Amino acid sequence: MPSLVYIADPMCSWCYGFGPELAALLEGLPGLPIEVVVGGLRPYNKEVMSESLKATLLEHWHKVAEQTGLPFDFNGLNRENFIYNTEPACRAVVAARMLAPESQLYVFHEIQRAFYSQGKDVTQGDVLAAICTAAMTESGHVTDEATFLATWNSEEAIRATNEDFLQAHRWEITGFPTLVLERDGQLDMVTSGYMAMPTLIETLQALVDSSTADTAEKTPA
Repeated sequence: MPSLVYIADPMCSWCYGFGPELAALLEGLPGLPIEVVVGGLRPYNKEVMSESLKATLLEHWHKVAEQTGLPFDFNGLNRENFIYNTEPACRAVVAARMLAPESQLYVFHEIQRAFYSQGKDVTQGDVLAAICTAAMTESGHVTDEATFLATWNSEEAIRATNEDFLQAHRWEITGFPTLVLERDGQLDMVTSGYMAMPTLIETLQALVDSSTADTAEKTPA
């Protein structure tokens, strides 16, 4: 059965912008499986955010807000001594996958919403635990914060998160969001970057039509 692979980072602003488009796509294709691979936008960063990085990020945020109409708390980057390390948020998505795989995409989106529209510091474990357990419970997978934190802090989660980063690198993914169609081990690019839902549908249909045509050519008359 075909499936989608979504390579993204919850602290990537264009991934935040892409969220409603992806949700609309999946709503129109019920039952289509999707796997989330966290790509690691700025993992393991240890440096306090510079003014130049803040300016660059805010420029992207304003562009996403203008194009998508999504809400942003632009003061979220003014936190003192803020370190823009995306590994903790990525690991929270992986922890959700380990505890309840069906919840991981919703958890991903809720981390984004908390960071971008509510200004929450999603580099902190206690903040992530509150966001993720609420999202998991809302999606039908009741989880307490202590259990989530134990999973998030585990060596298994740390290794699995790094493996996602390495997988994105092996696939030569150079930007987020990236959406890929998987069929019988074959990977076809749907989009590398933000794409509106109507165009997503057209691109997917073109890939399916191309595959159908190739199969027909190979089938003996």
